[in-house]
Amino acid sequence: MNNATLLTPPVLPYGSDEHGLICGFRFVPGEPAQPLNEAAPLPGGIRRGFVWLHFNLSHAGAERWLRQHANLSENFFEALNTGSRSTRIERDGEVLFAVVNDVAFEFSFDVGDVATLWLSVSEHVVVSARRHPLRAVDRLRMAVRRGTPLPSSVALLDHLLREQADELQRVVRKTTERVDDIEDEVLAGKHRRHDAELARLRRLMVRLQRLLALEPGALMRVLVNPPSWIAAEDVQRLRQANEEFALVLRDIAGLQERIKLMQDEAAARVAEENNRSLFLLTMVTVMALPINLVSGLFGMNVGGIPLGEHPTGFWIMVGLIGALTGAIALFALKRLRPRRE
Repeated sequence: MNNATLLTPPVLPYGSDEHGLICGFRFVPGEPAQPLNEAAPLPGGIRRGFVWLHFNLSHAGAERWLRQHANLSENFFEALNTGSRSTRIERDGEVLFAVVNDVAFEFSFDVGDVATLWLSVSEHVVVSARRHPLRAVDRLRMAVRRGTPLPSSVALLDHLLREQADELQRVVRKTTERVDDIEDEVLAGKHRRHDAELARLRRLMVRLQRLLALEPGALMRVLVNPPSWIAAEDVQRLRQANEEFALVLRDIAGLQERIKLMQDEAAARVAEENNRSLFLLTMVTVMALPINLVSGLFGMNVGGIPLGEHPTGFWIMVGLIGALTGAIALFALKRLRPRRE
């Protein structure tokens, strides 16, 4: 990226301007971050510190301004439209290119509440762009306004990754609390009402694990052969960020397995209930067999029917049928009764 040709569009305190710029800051070592106000070229490029420009790609003028003034590589724009959405940090010449997936600002534990942030990180310029409001980048913006020191552009990327890891940890914590409540109800036998919610939470965990895991191959190539302007301490920052992501993703994988076990438990209970219902239906059918059998036999127009001339033959047969039906009913009730440990 040619820093000398970068122009800064007008910056409002917060919210997209006519170029889609949400916010912009200039960082100088030893000084607090300064918001970029007024449109003006950066004279002679940036020799100390770096600038951060954050764009809203939903604005019609954002991509056009980036193509005209930001001097970004074609790989950046290709990733905006057709590239992979998996989280990764890779080298693009002397620039770091990052794709960061994060939960939306209005997160409601839905699969669709995950959006993407694209970043181009050079020694003196950081350009980030997103289509939907994201929590991690907004927390980064607030931290910058509070005066959090960021000595380098890689430090800003590291801070963003840590904010994302913290946000994911909060999502995992809230999901775990909800799963705890559902687990208690499933074990109490109230499992049918939570089938849809368990499936939704499992889909969310699978999507988070698939999109948010840093691609180890791309990051490893950056750590082994970083751009010349990246200091050793910045490389160490990226290593630590990768380790933090690994911890969060391990929690997500554990929660995903726990939800799967709960779904298996609920399915087993449903299967047991269905088996009991089928057994009950079978017993009712079997209980009707004596009366059907006897009535069929005694309805034949042949001679020699037992008790045909006996004065109480009818009641004897009723008693016999009742006894057989009662024996079958007792057997069915015994089998349907819950087993005691």
